[in-house]
Amino acid sequence: MFHVVLFEPEIPPNAGNVIRLCANTGACLHLVEPMAFRMDDRLLRRAGLDYHEWATVRQHSGLDAFLRGVRPARVLALSSRGRRSMYEMRFQAGDALLFGPETRGLPPGVIESLPEDSVLRIPMRPNSRSLNLSNAVAVTVYEAWRQLAFSGAVDPGPDRRPHP
Repeated sequence: MFHVVLFEPEIPPNAGNVIRLCANTGACLHLVEPMAFRMDDRLLRRAGLDYHEWATVRQHSGLDAFLRGVRPARVLALSSRGRRSMYEMRFQAGDALLFGPETRGLPPGVIESLPEDSVLRIPMRPNSRSLNLSNAVAVTVYEAWRQLAFSGAVDPGPDRRPHP
């Protein structure tokens, strides 16, 4: 599947929402320190509900530690400074999807360390700054997973459809 990488996350409910998303999609969540909260933060736990036990979550002492430890096939950064739409990218299993902190985004040094075509943006209306972090992760993960034909998903079938 994919590696979702939150670089220096700041808001516990966003990380909790991403934990829940990763549990439901099979993505592995990587939290790159320093973080503005602890893993036992009640807001993080509340947002993630009971999905913490179903998600694979790893913490890393920095971005270099993540890169050395995981060695992802590709690192794709999501940034409002990206020139390429995420919808132009052909995602692959094993891609690392890198997202910056909520209040400042990825630092220029991180963005500049990647090939230009690996810095992606999510389309938005003119004069819009950004999406909420957990929404940006959800949009990206589901597009990437869609491109892989939702590999590993359970087909609800006719007798398991949600009620209207």
